[in-house]
This record gives sequence, C-alpha cells and structure tokens, in this order.
Amino acid sequence: ETLSFNAEVSKVLHLMIHSLYTNKDIFVRELVSNASDACDKLRYQAQSDAALLKDDPELKIRISCDAKHRTLTIQDNGIGMNRDELVSNLGTIARSGTQEFMKNLADGKDKGVELIGQFGVGFYSAFIVSEKVEVESRKAGDKHGWRWVSDGAGEFTIEPVEENVSRGTKITLHLKKEEKDYLDEFRIGHIIKTYSDHISIPVMFVGEKGTETLLNSSSALWMRSKSDITEAQYKEFYHAVAHSPDDPWMTIHNKAEGKIEYTNLLFIPSMPPFDLFHPDRRRRVKLYIKRVFITDDGIDLIPQWLRFLRGVVDSEDLPLNISRETLQHNAVLDKIRQGLVKRVLGDLKKRADKDAESYETFWLNFGAVLKEGLCEQGQEKQPLLEVCRFYSTKSGEDLISLDQYIERMKEGQGKVYYLTGENRETMLKSPQLEGFIKRGIEVLLFTDHVDDFWVNVVHQYKEKEMESVTRATLSDDEDDAQDKKSTDESEKKTKADIDNLLSLLQAILSGDVKQVRVTHKLADSPVCLAVGEGDMDIRIERFLSEQKQLPGTSARILEINPKHPLILTLAKEAASRGKTEQLTDAAWLLLDQARILEGETIRDPGAFSRRLTAFMGKGWAA
Repeated sequence: ETLSFNAEVSKVLHLMIHSLYTNKDIFVRELVSNASDACDKLRYQAQSDAALLKDDPELKIRISCDAKHRTLTIQDNGIGMNRDELVSNLGTIARSGTQEFMKNLADGKDKGVELIGQFGVGFYSAFIVSEKVEVESRKAGDKHGWRWVSDGAGEFTIEPVEENVSRGTKITLHLKKEEKDYLDEFRIGHIIKTYSDHISIPVMFVGEKGTETLLNSSSALWMRSKSDITEAQYKEFYHAVAHSPDDPWMTIHNKAEGKIEYTNLLFIPSMPPFDLFHPDRRRRVKLYIKRVFITDDGIDLIPQWLRFLRGVVDSEDLPLNISRETLQHNAVLDKIRQGLVKRVLGDLKKRADKDAESYETFWLNFGAVLKEGLCEQGQEKQPLLEVCRFYSTKSGEDLISLDQYIERMKEGQGKVYYLTGENRETMLKSPQLEGFIKRGIEVLLFTDHVDDFWVNVVHQYKEKEMESVTRATLSDDEDDAQDKKSTDESEKKTKADIDNLLSLLQAILSGDVKQVRVTHKLADSPVCLAVGEGDMDIRIERFLSEQKQLPGTSARILEINPKHPLILTLAKEAASRGKTEQLTDAAWLLLDQARILEGETIRDPGAFSRRLTAFMGKGWAA
C-alpha cells in the first residue's frame, strides 16, 4: 500500500534533506530518545498487563551496523506500533508547531537541526543521513508486524510482515554514501555517551559476532548524587527532555524526604519554548514512579503558570498501577505539587537576590507566565509577588521588586501605586502620572496583558494597599507650597467659576460620563479619565468588551485640572456666557481627548473632526 505524506511532513522532509548540514549526530539522539520512550510506555502498561512483557522482559535498545550494505539499525523492544499508528505517527504531523518549526528552519538553517526534537518531528531527522528509511514494528500484544518504507520524497509504503517480527520497533537507515562514518562503533559510542548517557534503558552496540557492548550508564540521572553529575551531563539531560538547543538557565535537583518522598530534576530554559503561549498551555515535566515513566501530560504535577519548566519528578509514594484518572485527584500528588512550587519560587528568589542582571533575563522571558499564578485561587500570593519584577516611573531601564518599591516610598505614602498599559514609553507620557511624578511619588508600570487580571485579585502586599492611579486621588494639600498661598477674593471667584463649569460639563455630557470632578493629579494636561470606586479598571473592561464578555464599556469619570489655562478660560467663558454652542463643543472635545489618551475609541469621529476643525479655525481659547 502506497500512501503520501501530508503536506506538512513533505515540507519538513524537504528542508531537512536539502538544507540542514550541521551537527547531523542529532539524528542518533532523536531515534534513541524515541526508542527509550517506547520502552517506558511498555513498562508502564505492563504494570496492569504483565503478559505484554512476558516474551522479552529485559528492555533494551540495540544498535548495529552493516558496512557491506551501508545500513545503521536502531532497535527497541518497547511498545511497538500497529498499522494505523505507523501511518499516523510517521506519515502526518497534526500539531500547531509545524509551521513555526519550518519558519525557524527557513530563518536560520545553520541551527535548524537543533530544533528538530523541540517541534516533535525527531524521527524525520533520519532522512538527513539516509537515502531510504525502513521501519519494522510489532505492537506489544499483537501477533503480526508491519513494515514502513520511504525515501523521503513524498510517499511511503506500508505492508504486513508475515514472518516473525520481534516486539517493538526496528529502524534501518540506508545511509548515503557520504555518511559511512556512522557505521563506526566508536563514533556511535561517542554520540550515545555525549547525548544519551542519561537514558535509563540500556543502549547496546551489537557487534558482528553478536556480542553486546553497553554504550550508556543506563541509570536514571536524577537518582544519582549531585556531586556525581557534571555540568555537561546536566546540560545533555536537559537537551533530551526539553528537546531544545539552549542550555538551562537554572537547574533544580533535590530529593524531598519525610512523609512524602520524591526526587525532582527540573530545568528553567534560557529561552522561551515555542509554544509558551499556546492556548493548550501544556506542561512538559515527566512523572515517574519508582523510575517507571507514567506520563507527562494531563495531570497537575506543576501549575500551568510554571509550564516553562522541563525535567522529571520521581515519586516513591504513588502506586505504580495508578490510573491517570486517579492522578487527577490525588492527595500525594497535591503535596508534591505544593513542594515543587515552594522549591521553585524559593530558588528563584535566591537567584534574584544574588544575580539581579541574570534574573532580569529570566523575568523578561517568563515573567508574564509566572504572573498568571497571581490569578489562581488558592495560590499563596506573597511568595510569588516576592519574585515578581516591574518597571516604574523611577527605575528607567531596570526592573524593581515590590520590596524595593516599598523601601523607597515617600514618608506618609500608604499605598503602592500602579498603572497598566501597552508599553513603558507610552505610559510615561500618560496624564495619569503627571501629579505623581511632580510630587516624587513612584508608580509601577504594568505592561503585560496578565497584569490587567491579577490586579483585580491581589489588592495588597505586606499590608500595603495596591491602587491604580486611574482610581487614585491626590489631595490639594499634597501640592507644593507656592500653590497653597493665595486665599484672596480672586481665588474664591475662580473656584466658583470652576464649580459652575463642572455643573455645565456634567449636564452637557450626561449619559456619556459618570461624573465630572476636579483632580489634583494632573499637572500639564487639562483632563483625564478615571474609574469610580468599585468599578472595573479601564483596560480590563475594554478587553472583556472586545472579547464579547461584556455588552460594552461603562461611563467613565472625567477629571479636570483646575489650574490648566484651558480649563480656566472655559470656566470664565461659562461664567459670563453660560451654556453656549462653543462650550458644548469644547466639552465633547475634552472628553474625546481624554478617551484618546486612554486608548478608548471616539464615539463619533465625524463630530470630533468637525469640532476640532472649528476650534482650529477660530483659534478660540488660544
């Protein structure tokens, strides 16, 4: 039976065969890793069905060479594949990362081979060195096997194999003439030692006379003492479990002892995984029980906001025959999860205190994901907030912690002030900050989308209330001394004119604003929008409205600066002439200006344009 690869596979194969030339050794790592996974899966299934292992109980990966026929064979006695699985696993790619993978290959062909495993297409690396690949497989429990053959040119054949086929999968690579170096036992041994030494399944080299030589240590790396593991071994283990070319930014290896015992070897990457913000939010830490692989998907071993972690957790307390359904609601797993979260946050805090520059790199990569934990119910917020970092109106290019912010709060300042927005540059120009900057009050700048959500959950830190500047007020007595001296009749008249203007603006804009009020947080701008007590913050309400989760945005508070020349001019005009057409136009222009500054849409762009043109033509209020 001849079948065609799906379009994505064909593209990947074309790029691999024709574009990738560096570090071809990776194909051995990928195929051995796949073989190891197949053995792990069989060992797990054999916990509930011992008959699956009965005919060949000693799990191994065997590698052999045939110089005469120029073939390299990698064989395992793991779970194996049936006909449909061969077609599905080797003939199609149905995952979101494919296009991203191919884009990376096109953008950087010199490093593309390193990305193979990262995007789940490791098997196809065999075609980098092969003119033909042959796969024979028999699934554990089945009587008959299947043969899959392809030259990578767009099609593959599949047929049943009548003769006896061993359980598991045998991959035979018919090497290209220029790739005969891979027929050398020492070359293969060096590659296995470099890339696959950590694999717990024995990797054997089968000599011409049938002798078998062990190529790897075949013991679980995470169970070894830290003092016995080199930095290079940690890195290679990370490359294998993460399928990523970068080196780990942090390694967390420890054994928890007490009522619940487990060992974890976790890594934080030094670059974000390609699917970090994929809607599935998959976690990729593998769960082992007594060195038996159980699963790496569908359980809450780590929270979703730590999904950038890679590595393994090995429990001594969970039963080997536990089902995935039972794992979903397991008290032991909950305790392990809590312990892992505590350990990771503790190690992050130590690293942040010790090396702020390196920690900033981590934060820029993963901070937005980490802050998702602040939205989770039941998650203790303070340890997580302690490792969070933010920009501020005083920090420039540097990130600061909440503790640093509190340490340098002005005397008498009782709140932690913040502003949410798209980016620092735009936010620093916001009129919302003018009064705070003038008074020397530092404001934190929250620039990630997740910030709009967690600030509605977290309202204080170490007994300091957190408040958005869009709902904050600054009293006049906080202003500088020069602005407080005048108490003569002219000031009283000005105040009366301002009160009159407020009433007129409220009447004109009724229905479009919740309230018009004076604010002392503006310095150079005439107006801004504000949020009332108990109301939803501007950005989060706008987001929910755009997502059709709210019928629309609610009316805002329009705040005016009583000391701005434009406001003073309007106040005098209102006192002498009352509600005029010009004052009405001015009121709407002020509201639209405030909306623009907050990123809001103008309700009537045509009317705004007409009013603005009229005012520019008259030069009124100049």
